[in-house]
Parts: sequence; structure tokens; C-alpha cells
Amino acid sequence: MAFVGEINAVDAHAAGAPGRVVIGGVGVLDVPGATMFEKKQFLEQQRDWFRKLMLKEPRGYPGMCVNLVLPPTHPEADAGFVIMEQPPYYPPMSGSNTMCVVTVLLETGVLPLREPVTHLTLETPAGLIRVRADCANGRVTQVTFENVPAFATHLDVPLEVRGLGTVQVDIAYGGMFYILADATKLGLRITPDEGRDISRLGEQIKTAAREQISVAHPENPAINRIENALLYGPPHDPRNSGRNAVVITTGAFDWERPSTWAAAIDRCPCGTGTCARMAVLHAKGQLPLERDYRHEGILDTVFTGRLLGETRVGPYPAVIPQISGRAWITGYARYVLAADDPFPEGFTLGDIWPPSRVG
Repeated sequence: MAFVGEINAVDAHAAGAPGRVVIGGVGVLDVPGATMFEKKQFLEQQRDWFRKLMLKEPRGYPGMCVNLVLPPTHPEADAGFVIMEQPPYYPPMSGSNTMCVVTVLLETGVLPLREPVTHLTLETPAGLIRVRADCANGRVTQVTFENVPAFATHLDVPLEVRGLGTVQVDIAYGGMFYILADATKLGLRITPDEGRDISRLGEQIKTAAREQISVAHPENPAINRIENALLYGPPHDPRNSGRNAVVITTGAFDWERPSTWAAAIDRCPCGTGTCARMAVLHAKGQLPLERDYRHEGILDTVFTGRLLGETRVGPYPAVIPQISGRAWITGYARYVLAADDPFPEGFTLGDIWPPSRVG
């Protein structure tokens, strides 16, 4: 059989969140751009076929992410990567995907693994990420990274949500923009059996926020969309600081056709979401610097955050967050596309994909 090309990938998960890491392959590594953000834009605008191939069926599913490892453009970086999600979104930064990328690069030998600690710098579309990887017996046992500055743009603002009334929310940036709401006030404990209700309520709140509130990163106005809803509550384990579920859009929400909505819950405690949550708590005087913030996800897995310092981003007081967690490699693959494959950009079906996006 003749193949158009071969893509070398390693599958991994960070605290339950899957992140496929592409480390080689024909036609995908030559991505123009003077910065990683420009490379992200090129992939988004000119090569979105790659995201579709990797994330739609038969190779992907709605909740998966793919990370394309690229040569860095910044002299201080050891490697760069661009994150892709389904439906079409290229987030500037992701904590769980950073953990997956670091683990794959070191455990496969793409970058040298040094025990007991390996230090490296990754270039993301959001900026440079400084990483400490604890290593033992040829494996990465923990990934700790200093994220880009996080900041709150809106605190305790009333949001009018159809079917819910007035909901008090916060909006913050932790690598992407989040809208945050108290899950307990929505009648939720953030447990797996509440998955459908969490997804529905998160989508309703996020859709209302996009209609009523504008956001833009002061240093990069192209980052200007509320991407995820974070519903927070008290921890189930008293050793932890808080609990959350991040709702990720997998389709377009239509108020007039609510049966068409589709969303997925982040399986991990969410790294950038934890940064956004800590920025809000700090802005409200509820989280000081240099204190661990242990954040549970819906699977009871934990990321540990810490605020290292204060800074400013444009007009906003900001904090410098650090996140620690772990990823595990789950498989090695060589993905191929046959020249006569009838689905060169994958496909979707309305049983697990949004009906409005079937095809």
C-alpha cells in the first residue's frame, strides 16, 4: 500500500488528560514563523488538515489534544511546541500538555534526561516556560514549570445566564482565559456522575460570558476569547485546597437548539485553570505568595500550584504561578495516511460529536 506520509507520535496522559505528542513526520515539522505564536497561526490558517487528521476519528476523539514539537525560535529554548484541540482551537498554553511533552521528550531521548533533575526551557505560543523535571531510573517522576504571568480581569461580576438567572463569576488568564463560577451554588459536588450536568452548566455560563464580556491579553490582543469554564468547590480530600472541573467546548452552543451543545470535562485538575484560579484567589486576598495550592480534578488527581511572585501585565496586577504534576506515556505510534484513504481529514458522527459539526 502506498502512503502519503508517516507521523511519529507518543501518546501520554497527565493526571488523566490525554496528550498526543508528535515528535517527527513528513510534512509537519517545516512550519514557518518568527515566533512560536506565528507558527501556531500558520498551522491554524494554512495546515489545519494536520489537526483534523490527528484529532478526528478514526485517529482521535473529542477530548484529545495533540502537541506538535517544533524547533524553537528563541535562543534560550530547548524545544518548542504548538497545542491543538478539537474543535478548532490552538491554545497558547496548557499545563497538562506541557507535562506530557516534557515526559515524552526526556523519556524517549529527544532531549537528554539527567538524574535526579533535568532543567529545560520550552517555547510555547504564550511564551517561554521554565521546567524542572524530577527524574529517576530513566523516567520523569514529576514536572514542575513556571508559567506565564496570570491575572484576573473581572472579579465577582454578575452574569445573566438563560435558565440560571444571575450567576456571580470571575474571569482570569492563566495561559488562556477562563470564566470561573462556584459549583456549590449550582448544586454540584464535582463528581463523575454529575458529568452531564457539569458540561451543560459550564457551556451555558461560558456562552453567556462570551456574549456579554470582552477580553484581550494586553501584550497579545490576538488572545481574546474566553476558552473554558472552571467550576470550583471545596476539596473532597482535606489534604487539598480546592476542587474543580474545567469544561471544554467540543461544539457550538445554540440557545435555540440546546440539544446540539457538546462539551467535555478536562480529566485532569487543569494546569492553566489552576493558574487562573490562584490569580483570582490572590486578587481577593485569599492566597498569599509561596503557599502550596493543591487542586483536585474530577478524578481526584492533584496538581500543586504555588505563586512565586507578583508582577504586572498591562493594567492588571499579575502573579507568577508554578505548577507541579506528572504524566505517563501510554503508547508509541506511527500514524500513516494511505493515498486512497476516503477520510484524509478524519470524520465525525453525531453520537459522540456535536450534531452541528457532523461530517
